[in-house]
Amino acid sequence: MSGLKRDGSLVVSTRPASRSKEPQPPEYNAATAEAAVKAGDVSVALIIPQAWGQNPVSLGPADRGLAIELLNDASDAIAPQMVAGLLQKAAMTAMPSVMAEKGTQYTEQFVGGFTPQQRKRAEANLAQLRKLADTPTTSGSEASPAGPSSAGLIAVHARSVMGQSQNKNLISFYAAAIGVMFLLFTASGSAGALLDEAESGTLDRVLSSRVTMTTLLAGKLAFNMLLAFAQLIVMFLWAWGVFHLDFFSHIPGFVVMGICTAFAVAAFGMLLASICHTRAQLGAVSTLFILIMSSIGGSMFPRFLMPPAMQRAGLFTINAWAIDGFTKVFWRDLPITALWPQVAVLLSIGAVLFFIARRIARRWEFA
Repeated sequence: MSGLKRDGSLVVSTRPASRSKEPQPPEYNAATAEAAVKAGDVSVALIIPQAWGQNPVSLGPADRGLAIELLNDASDAIAPQMVAGLLQKAAMTAMPSVMAEKGTQYTEQFVGGFTPQQRKRAEANLAQLRKLADTPTTSGSEASPAGPSSAGLIAVHARSVMGQSQNKNLISFYAAAIGVMFLLFTASGSAGALLDEAESGTLDRVLSSRVTMTTLLAGKLAFNMLLAFAQLIVMFLWAWGVFHLDFFSHIPGFVVMGICTAFAVAAFGMLLASICHTRAQLGAVSTLFILIMSSIGGSMFPRFLMPPAMQRAGLFTINAWAIDGFTKVFWRDLPITALWPQVAVLLSIGAVLFFIARRIARRWEFA
């Protein structure tokens, strides 16, 4: 464990992160570690058996009985391989004395016993290795090739705790990711009708009646929201019919996330329409913003494969929160109550964007 903690490529934690002014949570056990992987709080979890320290290195088939269990999510195929490789690296760099001791035992077993002089020299070398192992080292000096998890020095048994069944596959992720991106294009294009009305003079005639700008924008927001939600239904039905997505058993969660996502993208489209002056300008600006949001928000590339800085930047996009919510529904099978962070953020984004759009739209009232 100390070898893994010294490696700068990993963030190793033995207990959940504690919030401020709260008591420190207990350390992970096998059940809570598996629950953390299922909830998406951690990418992988290592379950180390209690008696594993008595025989940690596996140099032969006889040592394969006791293995470290690596729990992972099947949606992230890179994390378990990386952790398994770094585990082998840690074994080669942090436990040289254990490897030498096991090698000595196998030599005596299969080659023959040592002479007293040879045994004395081997024990002296083992003592020196134990002394070096206890000396702190920096992660930069621990460069060593990583072996495969199934045939390395450490016996590792990888087990997927999410995504084992046929219907729980990446189709749910990509249906949400691509769906949100196209919803943004649809909402911005539909909101462009406001610019067409302003150019043709229809908007002035409507505002000369008893219809206020707030009422007009709210009506267009509702229409764009229903249009986006209908498009989302069509895309998920297509995923169900063609790619066998488990859709109908997740209807409640889909409705909650679909409505919140549709509200956020509709408000986004209204904001872009209120900022731009022509339909051509709206097309260029919306394409630029939507592609940037989709690239860092996870619609084009999974966020869990991005660097931590990019993952944090993705939280400023509608895409990231919508994809996280749909992943909780279709992949992790979490209850609706677990969606409250995504629901709260999407509704807040929609309300703020609509308020800004209303303020900017005042230019048509005084034109």
